[in-house]
Amino acid sequence: MSTSNISRLTGAIACLLLCTCRNNGKAPAPEQIAALQLKEGKLIVCGPLQSKFGTLTFNATVSDANVAPFALGLKLLHSFEYDEAEKVFAGIIQSEPSCYMAYWGIAMSNFHPLWTPPLPEELKKGATAIAIAKKLPSPTPREAKYLEAIDAFYAGYEKDSHRTRCLRFEAAMRDLQAAYPDDREAKVFYALALDAAADPADKTYQKQLVAGELLNTLYASYPDHPGVVHYLIHSYDAPGLAQNALEAARRYAALAPSSAHALHMPSHIFTRLGMWNECIQSNQEAASSAQCYAEQAGIKGHWDEELHALDYMMYGYLQQGDNLNSRKQLNYLSAIREVHPANFKVAYAFAAIPARMALENKDWKKAATLQTPSANFDWTAYPWQRSIIHFARALGAAHTGNQANAALEIGIMQQLHDTLIAQKDSYKANQVAVQINIARSWWYAGQGAIDTAVSYMELAAAMEDNTEKHPVTPAEVLPAREQLGDLLLSIGRPKEALVAYDKSMKKNPNRFNSLYGAAQAASQGKEKARAAELYVQLLKMATANSDRPELSVARHYHEMYN
Repeated sequence: MSTSNISRLTGAIACLLLCTCRNNGKAPAPEQIAALQLKEGKLIVCGPLQSKFGTLTFNATVSDANVAPFALGLKLLHSFEYDEAEKVFAGIIQSEPSCYMAYWGIAMSNFHPLWTPPLPEELKKGATAIAIAKKLPSPTPREAKYLEAIDAFYAGYEKDSHRTRCLRFEAAMRDLQAAYPDDREAKVFYALALDAAADPADKTYQKQLVAGELLNTLYASYPDHPGVVHYLIHSYDAPGLAQNALEAARRYAALAPSSAHALHMPSHIFTRLGMWNECIQSNQEAASSAQCYAEQAGIKGHWDEELHALDYMMYGYLQQGDNLNSRKQLNYLSAIREVHPANFKVAYAFAAIPARMALENKDWKKAATLQTPSANFDWTAYPWQRSIIHFARALGAAHTGNQANAALEIGIMQQLHDTLIAQKDSYKANQVAVQINIARSWWYAGQGAIDTAVSYMELAAAMEDNTEKHPVTPAEVLPAREQLGDLLLSIGRPKEALVAYDKSMKKNPNRFNSLYGAAQAASQGKEKARAAELYVQLLKMATANSDRPELSVARHYHEMYN
């Protein structure tokens, strides 16, 4: 045999071996893949003409043609663009049906940690994708570990709780990154797993701090990695920690401007730090991107990410006393009848935005008559969100002297709390319990039972201190310690009220009502210098077009003592 023939034969054998390694098992039957009902179609991008989702590399066993698409799928996963990520992994499966890691990508696309638990159909899709992959020979032990990790979440989903499965995913990712210490993505996904498994009642933020430390070791070398930057924000999205993620927050939108979630996510840190201009701008851009996405995707109505951005934007406007723009957002929301997908965060925005408008302005008459918005979902599926409306009504009734209606609303909230207990959703039940105690406090105050009122409000504040807000919310509808300050101020105890306001502002800096309440408490407590300082801070923070009457008081005080 000639040398050239030997060379050609050697090349053919090498090619055969390579193809066998890449596709070393019978491909799943077309009907198996079709049964997954994968999201397919053109990738939807809103933002720069050249799509930008950050930079990363990942060593996966895929054909050369699918190396870049696989990396894109990972980038989309890291920015929580789950529908688009699934499209990318579905495209890989279409061209390479035996691609083991593409099925892992489908399962990851239906997990969405840090959001709401997957729907039954998403759990079924993820579990089925894993089952298909398990029938394929794993290309490498490392990739087998990746599948085992996500399988730890989906296994037993019919009977095991979401939290139990998140903890299993965390443990599996810990083992994976320990087994492959040079695997950058393993570390990034382990950080995500830690954040997803964190206990909202853990005020030491143990898991988040471990995640943050891990991500900080990567950030210096990979500042454009979307997962590193995104999960730094989530890891430090807590009082006292947010400053640690300010650089990441300022960077994330610029490195992944084609993601609506990446445009929104920095506002978590801006909100924690009371940076309202930045918060508003971030969510204006996110809402615009979400509108673009809905149009391109052919979504009837609005995309859920838009309402999520509106909730944060509304919160920022209200803290600047900007009722003009707040009313615009409320009117815009009031005209919305259909959102897709209709889910947990959509229900939260529909309930919280109108409630915040009334409560932050202390428009008690409006709050007392607040109506449940009409939308394309069943409110009975969302007891916590429904409770926000009844919370607003209870406070409105109590502050306008209608104690009977206040008691009625508190009774409804108690029923919603009991529903959540029956559903074994202790976190949301606790959130409702805090609101019940605030409402009870104002009801007792209206009855003249001041000591009982203070006891209930102190209980609410202690309960809120011992838990953390849900990641989907910008903040509590009304902070319990701020409410304690309002109550103490109303009964002539300004020095104690100032202590309550200061504690509230430590957790929620630059809140309009906390600043104003603290200034009043300082003034009544004969701390004129402190009052002047707080009033100036309020005036600097408020927008020029604000019609809030509190600002007239602040200006008058400032003129008197300067």
